[in-house]
Amino acid sequence: MYSIREAVLTDVPRITDIYNEGIADRVATLETRLRESEEMEAWLLNRGEAYKILVIADEADQVLGWASLNVFNARCCYSSVVDISIYIQRSMRGKGLGKILLQGLIETAKKQGFHKLVLSTFKFNEAGQNLYRSLGFREVGTYMQHGLLDGKWVDVTIMERLLS
Repeated sequence: MYSIREAVLTDVPRITDIYNEGIADRVATLETRLRESEEMEAWLLNRGEAYKILVIADEADQVLGWASLNVFNARCCYSSVVDISIYIQRSMRGKGLGKILLQGLIETAKKQGFHKLVLSTFKFNEAGQNLYRSLGFREVGTYMQHGLLDGKWVDVTIMERLLS
């Protein structure tokens, strides 16, 4: 059994470890520099109230993944659009936790009054795209050779879901 809750400061070491796995695995982000817990603590503390971070935890409250609502664009006209991130512990991927966590994030975004969720995913990340589609996201398009990762250009697919 898993539970979804808002992240707290004591979750930061696990959030950092899981994010660093995502960076190292080169499947979810163009980031290449591993993070320290102190950096991630500042990230958690310096967010606007509307931009929640959720964790998914097991029965022992061990954090197995996290997801966040992030500023899409600082311009006022985009204030109801939010970018999302989701990361699952390497050993727990493919077990349905991403779907549970993403469902929780969608509900949280609705409660926070957001109108639309957007995300970027690697074109080759079919598992991620299938997850997003299963929860009502649609592909908007693909930025070709959008980022340089380990000396190779990577295509990035943009997806969205309207909430209202």
